[in-house]
Amino acid sequence: MTTDVETETSAHGARLVVVHPDAGVLAEAVASRLLTRILDIQSVRTPVHVVLTGGTVGIRSLAAVAAHPVRDAVDWTGVHFWWGDERFLPAGDPERNETQAREALLDHLPALPAQNVHVMAAPGEGVGSPEESAALYADELSRFTPDGATHLAFDVLLLGMGPDGHVASLFPGNAGLAAQGATTGVHDSPKPPPERVSLTFSAIQAAQEVWVVAAGAEKAPAVASALAGDPVETTPAAGAIGTRRTLWLVDLAASSTSS
Repeated sequence: MTTDVETETSAHGARLVVVHPDAGVLAEAVASRLLTRILDIQSVRTPVHVVLTGGTVGIRSLAAVAAHPVRDAVDWTGVHFWWGDERFLPAGDPERNETQAREALLDHLPALPAQNVHVMAAPGEGVGSPEESAALYADELSRFTPDGATHLAFDVLLLGMGPDGHVASLFPGNAGLAAQGATTGVHDSPKPPPERVSLTFSAIQAAQEVWVVAAGAEKAPAVASALAGDPVETTPAAGAIGTRRTLWLVDLAASSTSS
């Protein structure tokens, strides 16, 4: 059974915590929710900008989108995909979020234009450091940012969360937490590989909707900490807030200390 744990409204918009019985149901529910949201937006405007995440449940959710009976109701020519972070590894590396997302979903969308998939540059693709890749991504984002706006207001920004409370590649105590601009290079990640590229809190918090997806008992303390509003220095997920709505989509195990 799926339950809504709490709804809270603040200056940052509404926050809703939705608890699903297990990780499998969670992934299917995220897929259905994402497709429905894209279709709702496309009924009034285009394009739609969606930020993808990696991680076990994140990729499982993308695979569920690919297999969903509603998938082909979406006009994929009007959807742009971005990433919240990327491992600074060679193109095609199986550990890259891009590689996993292509295998799970993007390669199954023949109508999706190649230019609608905005990847973070890998080593050897004209960049030699995470900072150079981050700068190129910031330039790409600026191409789609309306005049007068600081950041592109993503329609849906998906984020996984680690047991330490990190989101994207913003880790507790890491210098990237205080990065300015839309993107940042990340070094000394406590989770391999050490070099990464990430959106900043500034870019994340400009999204209309931020969805944090988490499953497993090992995530429960971080979920509780983030929902309690603990400092982002210790629990970065606490800073994952959308301007219109913030969704915490979790399984029962991950919610065990937050309800």
